[in-house]
Amino acid sequence: MTKLESIRTAVNNVQFNRFRFWLQMFFFVLLVYGGFFAIELGKHLPTFACGYNKELRGGMCYLMTLQHQLEWPWQKLFSVAGLTVLTSVGIFFLWFIALNKGWCGFVCPVGTIQDWITSLRRWTGIRYSRYSWGQFQWLMQIKYVLLALMLLIPLGIGGGWFNNDLKSPFCMICPGRTIIPMFGADFSQLSIDFSSKVNMTMTVLGLSVTGLFFIGAFVKKRFFCFYCPMGALHYLFSKPALLRLKKEGSKCTRCGDCFRVCDQEIKIIADDVTRKEIMTDDCIMCLKCVAACPEPGALKATFAGIPIFESTEEGFIKRMKKGHTDVK
Repeated sequence: MTKLESIRTAVNNVQFNRFRFWLQMFFFVLLVYGGFFAIELGKHLPTFACGYNKELRGGMCYLMTLQHQLEWPWQKLFSVAGLTVLTSVGIFFLWFIALNKGWCGFVCPVGTIQDWITSLRRWTGIRYSRYSWGQFQWLMQIKYVLLALMLLIPLGIGGGWFNNDLKSPFCMICPGRTIIPMFGADFSQLSIDFSSKVNMTMTVLGLSVTGLFFIGAFVKKRFFCFYCPMGALHYLFSKPALLRLKKEGSKCTRCGDCFRVCDQEIKIIADDVTRKEIMTDDCIMCLKCVAACPEPGALKATFAGIPIFESTEEGFIKRMKKGHTDVK
């Protein structure tokens, strides 16, 4: 066996859950506490690194920047100054192109917190509940509705149609606004703003969504990811991304192991044996499906067309012996 083959074998047989846990911890510390270490990754990150985290954050979610820019008066937005918006989209895309939706599965602090809540639920011995197929199809659309509202409301503010208090509407209801600052001992977002009716309504709605986030994430794995407009925006940009999730249908036995570990309950990952590109808009590209697949080469993650992690029988057996299954 050559050195390259040895490396590939070691990667494919890695204790994936442990690897992913520590990678998530690294990114959580980087994004939530990076400012403490003078790390600044900018304001165009394709993941939730909350701007309300103030000095502690190591970078900022692009959704806040995008909403602020779309709130400009139309005479400014549709002038030469509007090129700034296109530049911001370009920077966002450059960040995104490498990891694709792996930003959701490995980097996002809000996603990591949901995984911690799932671990707590599993520790209590309480089983999670699944969506019916009809519920799943309905849920698939919500993130696109929220994305549309997130874009249209700021544009309406710039056009004078909506109250300025509606600025950054998604940030006001995003659970990251209230939860992430708490990791820096900042509980100021856990309050209601009575300065106007709009502010009062939005902050009450934001606290309600936060409560729903904790309850939902305990009952459903990655509950909030179904509603995340960042995930919808990711999928719209996903075609040129370098990290891909692929399936070799001829090697698939439809055992269903990939579906059973999928936090997003994506049936197509198990049922479709014709598509090569298997990532869907709800996929968070956590690659748990690849780690759980027992069929050599049936599922794989590639980077710029090069396989970097693929299913193997040896890796499957090794992970099973270490309690890889996640069916509770």
